[in-house]
Amino acid sequence: MNAIDGRHAATAAAYDAAAARYAEFARDELGGLPLDRAVLASFAEHVRAAGGGLVADLGCGEGRIGAHLAGLGLDVAGFDLSPALTRIARERHPGIAFAVASVHRLPLADGSLAGAVAWYSLIHADPGDLPCYLAEFGRVLRPGGHLLAAFFEADGEPVTRYGHKVAPAYRWPLGELAALAAQAGFAEVGRMSREPRDGERFRRGHLLMRRPQAAPSR
Repeated sequence: MNAIDGRHAATAAAYDAAAARYAEFARDELGGLPLDRAVLASFAEHVRAAGGGLVADLGCGEGRIGAHLAGLGLDVAGFDLSPALTRIARERHPGIAFAVASVHRLPLADGSLAGAVAWYSLIHADPGDLPCYLAEFGRVLRPGGHLLAAFFEADGEPVTRYGHKVAPAYRWPLGELAALAAQAGFAEVGRMSREPRDGERFRRGHLLMRRPQAAPSR
């Protein structure tokens, strides 16, 4: 087992152990987050405007984001490291295909996705692993496909490890994550940063990106 697979195994085991508690904690989270819902709605609109198609919820957990995207009219599949959370997602949302998989090695063909959402899943990636994740997202997205990432911001600080309740996690400066995505070939569409609400510790960052269309042949 290599280093990245070892980190993934540890993260999966941690979420398996906390799956029932985490699923209840997250169940109605979006209901009180109008700005987050607006970002997801904008993503869905961009996907539809680009012709629609399959969208992946990467690090889907118990399935709330995938279900919300399906409610916005998108065709959704979800992938997560945790078998326990994936089982809960299937039970709660039987109309969506959820599978156990690492988001750095997805069981998808090249260019098969119209869009992808990484909703607080990249927080558990070791900073040195981020280029690998972004390269995989670029592989499975078709030209013109959209990627939405949500994460905890490191406001005015470098990438910062913090005490997540389940597994090791990192906060990212929004501009630094955007620069990494640009190096991976993504074009930024927009960004949204919101202040923490009551009970939240950190500012929340959101990046909407697009895989550029292939250059015309000559």
